[in-house]
Amino acid sequence: MAGGLYALGIRSAARNGVAWPVRPTLAFYLLGLGSFAWVEFGFLGTWSTDLRWAFSTRVALLLFAVPSLITLGRPVALARAALSGLPAERLERILGSRFVRITGNAVFAPIVALVGFMLFLTPLAAALREQPGWEVAITVLVPTVGLLMVLPIVETSLVRTGLFITAEFLLAFVELLLDAIPGLLLRLNDVVLDHAPAITGVLPGWFPGALHDQHLSGDFLWFIAEIADIPVLIILFVRWMRTDRREAKKMDELSDEEMERLTQRHLRRQ
Repeated sequence: MAGGLYALGIRSAARNGVAWPVRPTLAFYLLGLGSFAWVEFGFLGTWSTDLRWAFSTRVALLLFAVPSLITLGRPVALARAALSGLPAERLERILGSRFVRITGNAVFAPIVALVGFMLFLTPLAAALREQPGWEVAITVLVPTVGLLMVLPIVETSLVRTGLFITAEFLLAFVELLLDAIPGLLLRLNDVVLDHAPAITGVLPGWFPGALHDQHLSGDFLWFIAEIADIPVLIILFVRWMRTDRREAKKMDELSDEEMERLTQRHLRRQ
């Protein structure tokens, strides 16, 4: 469905006189949808029901890696090029809505990641891992939540102040610490936390025991959560440089009299 909508977007953009570049198209199909297929149809998707570390790694990649790679295809920019009239206005209203602003700031991501990953420390993790209905929900909902976190940051057209981006920087560094908590707790606990029954039947020789499986889950979860924060920090740094350059240019364009009045107003407020 996503691949078909993207192809329709390219066709509609061409009708509007916009020739969509090849590079983001390849990035969307090969890296974005390709990574989703690799996670869902490969080893992680096959063993997600039986292995704790395959399940937690799959969820982490669907939340962080797959949405980040999908954004390389610039789907929001394509939608803007493909839509016109009322649909384009509705798209801009959605992108400018309070909901999208909340999901696209640096506060939402650490809270969602922390709450979601803390479920791996409870018996609910076994239910999510073993129930087919939850498997389908995870396949659809987790990448969608990841896109809600990543797309507004990457393709936002909102003008941010330097103070706002500085606050986002601080929260992103806090996220580095918060995301490590679930992985560390899984790794350091010597008790199987999800209380899932032991798997019976003939198992491969490499199949880990329940406790070792949990420790591997913690290792991979910690690693992926920390690595996933690096692109966000880079994006925030680039946005901060652009905002600082824009604000400095505005200050340079002020005359001496305007600068003096601005300084006096600031001092009076103090």
